[in-house]
Amino acid sequence: MMLLDFSNEFEFPQSTGGIWQKEILNFLNDWFSDKDFILSKTSGSTGGPKEIRIPKSAMKMSAAMTGEFFNLKEGNSALLCMPVNFIAGKMMIVRAIELKLKLYCIQPKSEINLSEFPVLDFVPMTPMQVENSFENLSKIKILLIGGAPVSDELRRKLSKLQIRIFESYGMTETITHIALKEISDEWFSVLNKVKIQKDNRGCLVIKTPYFEEEIVTNDLVEIKNETQFKWLGRFDNVINSGGIKFSPEQIEAKIRPFIPKEFIISSLPNNKLGQKLILIIEGNPSFDFSHNELVEVLDKYEIPKETYFLEKFPRTESGKIQRQKVLELIK
Repeated sequence: MMLLDFSNEFEFPQSTGGIWQKEILNFLNDWFSDKDFILSKTSGSTGGPKEIRIPKSAMKMSAAMTGEFFNLKEGNSALLCMPVNFIAGKMMIVRAIELKLKLYCIQPKSEINLSEFPVLDFVPMTPMQVENSFENLSKIKILLIGGAPVSDELRRKLSKLQIRIFESYGMTETITHIALKEISDEWFSVLNKVKIQKDNRGCLVIKTPYFEEEIVTNDLVEIKNETQFKWLGRFDNVINSGGIKFSPEQIEAKIRPFIPKEFIISSLPNNKLGQKLILIIEGNPSFDFSHNELVEVLDKYEIPKETYFLEKFPRTESGKIQRQKVLELIK
């Protein structure tokens, strides 16, 4: 464990042997250097993955906006349990510096041992980390979940905890989250001074106070008002079957209560339809699953033509299912 206490006079930590610790030290050297930007890799949310320059001034403003939303104060404690080579990890250090927090740093793993820490004021984690570290989450005052969607099963478990839990919406291009919602809410609320609209595809367009350019995403959304929106799915996941366009994520939301496993809706080539809808379930077919239940909740053309089973879905480091790789394995 490494403690970076920015609430007192900060002492630069000595070099240590662990790779994750060296990455933290490298970022601190970068941050306190004369350069006015930080390099970070995007996840591909607005196009192909690429390396971009993020102004330090923009990162400072983003940190201040998060501090304002969560009412974080000087001396509050936080935990860094994400890799620093991604924007989420970088921004945790920047928030600690700008808001003068006590930042506990540990090696990023899928399971986080919280027993060695005092009560923590603010902890961002991925859904996978939350799932694997569930027993000790009561030691956290504010839990922020990001990096991948929260499953319905995990959401139900989290609703029973007596702590504040938020889901985030954001990406590298927006310097992590620009919108947040409590775990029980349906609508994301944007941070102060963030403006939103839709383009002609129905995708979210974001205007932040720290960038002049608008950020055009591939996220299909429903906008409730000037500060709230609902995420519907990815434009690049849309399936055209028989001339009708389907959002896999919206079909998945309808049938999730009936399938007690992780699954996705995808498609395969079809001579008649162009693409045919298919259901891919993680695991094996040795559980109680009735296709008839899906027929009752889906529209006629939303019903998957075939069902496949795959023992283990490939996932990103944050736990997000890699849909294209799943489909390639099925093929």
